[in-house]
Amino acid sequence: MNAVLVAVIAACEIGFWVLLAAGMVTRYLLRLRRTGLVLLAAVPLVDVILLAASVIDIHRGAEPGFKHSLAAIFIGVSVGFGHRTLKWVDGWAAHWMAGAPRPPKLPKKGPVRAKHERSGWFLHLLAYLIGVAIMIGLGLLSGRGYAAVLGPAGTWTLVLVIDAIVSFSYSFGRAEPTDEAPAAQQKQSV
Repeated sequence: MNAVLVAVIAACEIGFWVLLAAGMVTRYLLRLRRTGLVLLAAVPLVDVILLAASVIDIHRGAEPGFKHSLAAIFIGVSVGFGHRTLKWVDGWAAHWMAGAPRPPKLPKKGPVRAKHERSGWFLHLLAYLIGVAIMIGLGLLSGRGYAAVLGPAGTWTLVLVIDAIVSFSYSFGRAEPTDEAPAAQQKQSV
């Protein structure tokens, strides 16, 4: 099932985006809100299929390796960032397909941006914890240990640390000046 699991991983990645796009088109262009909701609710099934395929592959005697790590990473990222991704896509789909207002642009600096970046890092941490837990679980299920399946976790740990540094650096920057600041300064100088 080595090549099959890789094909399932690719199909699940494609399936995630196809279900998301189909849900948005059905919801906004075809105006079938319930059908769109059903399609969007089916998105997490992609993770279930991928997890089942990984477990079956291990259960049939496959050596835990990179393909299992990749499946675990995909599931972790999908669970960790899925809701945020769905909200982002929904906002833009509503704008492009249904004439809703354009989603607000995130400021480059300031407390709103800092909060957004911090929450993004916590979602990354959640994705990491879920992905690594699945890697360990698959390794234990194999009975051969989890060293091989945990290989990519080292690189992911480094990426998580770098992301923390970048994300939390926004908390220490100066606030972005608003349009009201110059007017307030002019009143004080008069």
